[in-house]
Amino acid sequence: MSSQAATNDLAAVINRYIAIWNETDPVARRTLIDATWAKDATYTDPLLNSAGRDGIDAMTAGFQQTYPGHTFELTGDIPLDRATHRFRWRLLSPTGEPLMTGEDACEQDAGGLLQSMVGSFDQPVPGS
Repeated sequence: MSSQAATNDLAAVINRYIAIWNETDPVARRTLIDATWAKDATYTDPLLNSAGRDGIDAMTAGFQQTYPGHTFELTGDIPLDRATHRFRWRLLSPTGEPLMTGEDACEQDAGGLLQSMVGSFDQPVPGS
């Protein structure tokens, strides 16, 4: 496996994706975005929709402003043997209390970067 392929294997990409949501330093977050998302990538969930790295960066920063101190974490394994890459996550309050859970489904481009992500929630977002 080439070093680029190793950097963009699904588990590494998903772990960087979660790290993006939790990274509050704008420069560090953008570095993660550039290493994780394709230039023309798209993100969609019931509340948010963005396109391109700049849009994804702005969306993530906006989420962090709306929900300061909240963090995401993966729950369960990332199934690496399925055609559709789905994984589960949960959102934690600043005190670590689980607030909501969901599942995302993604597609990678030929280089292994995220091309598209569609998120779903198991229950409504707090305060929505």
